[in-house]
Amino acid sequence: MMDIVTLARFQFAMTTIFHFFFVPFTIGTGFAVAVMETMYVRSKNELYKKMAKFWGNIFLLSFAVGVVTGIIQEFQFGMNWSDYSRFVGDIFGAPLAIEALLAFFMESTFLGLWIFTWDRMKPKVHVIFIWLTAFASILSAFWILAANSFMQHPVGYTLKNGRAEMNDFGALLSNHQVWYEFSHVIAGAITMGGIIIAGLSAFQLLKKSQKAKDFFKKSLRLGLVISLVGSVAVMTAGDLQMKDLVTQQPMKFAATEGNYKDTGDPAAWTLIAWANEKDHTQAFGVDIPYMLSILAYNKPSGSIKGMNTVNKELTVKYGNKNYYPSVNTLFYSFRVMAAFGALMFLVSALGLFFTRKKKPSLYEHKWMLWIIGLTTFTPFMANTAGWLITELGRFPWTVYGLFTMKQSVSPNVSVTSLFISNTVYFLLFAGLASVMVYLVIRELHKGPDYEEKKLEAEAKINSDPFDKEAFS
Repeated sequence: MMDIVTLARFQFAMTTIFHFFFVPFTIGTGFAVAVMETMYVRSKNELYKKMAKFWGNIFLLSFAVGVVTGIIQEFQFGMNWSDYSRFVGDIFGAPLAIEALLAFFMESTFLGLWIFTWDRMKPKVHVIFIWLTAFASILSAFWILAANSFMQHPVGYTLKNGRAEMNDFGALLSNHQVWYEFSHVIAGAITMGGIIIAGLSAFQLLKKSQKAKDFFKKSLRLGLVISLVGSVAVMTAGDLQMKDLVTQQPMKFAATEGNYKDTGDPAAWTLIAWANEKDHTQAFGVDIPYMLSILAYNKPSGSIKGMNTVNKELTVKYGNKNYYPSVNTLFYSFRVMAAFGALMFLVSALGLFFTRKKKPSLYEHKWMLWIIGLTTFTPFMANTAGWLITELGRFPWTVYGLFTMKQSVSPNVSVTSLFISNTVYFLLFAGLASVMVYLVIRELHKGPDYEEKKLEAEAKINSDPFDKEAFS
């Protein structure tokens, strides 16, 4: 039978993962729409305006669902993690208040202005609204990640009466972990926005009777440009963040590489493996010589501490606890994240090559369009794998080195209440996901010319027959 801590952790994972489906979705598509409208302002090409409006509808759907899932996530914090909330409340209060009162307020305000002022503002003014919306969504992510980074690497605090109290707000913002996470998340969001636009465009181009081929060809190519830039930034930011783990969270790093024992010098990188987590041994593994040293230190030399060594060090420092995380989950989550990141880079680069003006052969091959279309789902899996590494890798801590998961759970929740709430949340999320998918498909079926056709139809209905000399 599952215990309270396990059920509470499952609920946190479920709400966080589902919410994070839509955070980078919103940031990425918002950024892409801002780029589209900017291109319209600069070129006066109405096609870019049509693109901004059409993909803006997809962006709005993601924004709406993201808000709902964010509220659910906050609710479960107070319900299941009240002791944790008391411990970090003084630290989290400032960044989360700024996020809500400044960033989210700014985002929603300018989003409203952007939606309702297409025909009321000059294009050069109107485009500012979407850029401010995109900036605010990025700013919102920064403040959330500032709070999350404290959980990874606590700074700027003092312990009083069993609580962490902030004594240096500047230290919270200059925490190196903030900038590693922020750059990684935002780059991933930009990549996701480009991939989604390219992928959905590819699915539309697969249709036999497609009246808006030029529209979706242009959208696909622009999406690939954005995702290519984003994927290069993701690989750079991710590499820096993983190198930081070697010293800051060596247990997490060793787990992602499946190393229970200290590596030799040079260190080999394990391509595939399986861990016997009960015995703390590796059942089997396929190694590539020198590679881990190169990845960790940018040179073909250097060793890495294994989990057994790190566990002994943590036991001496923090007491006798189980510091081993879920090794197989972390090991394969890292490889899923890295593999899909590399795939998005390759698809973006090759997609741009095969859609070049001289020889746009991609549009002639359905299998190429299918590859780009199916790539739509890869950023969701890559982001989920990344957050599993971030959150599971610091086991048993909620705040690294300060507060454990067992200490964090609300004292008055029961297995029954958690089971019921988990079931309700799962059904709610399944319903939201179904509605979201349905609405996105509906927007795609409407096509980019839907609004124009609707206005033309309304104009015909409301027209005065005498204006057209019906009786002349």
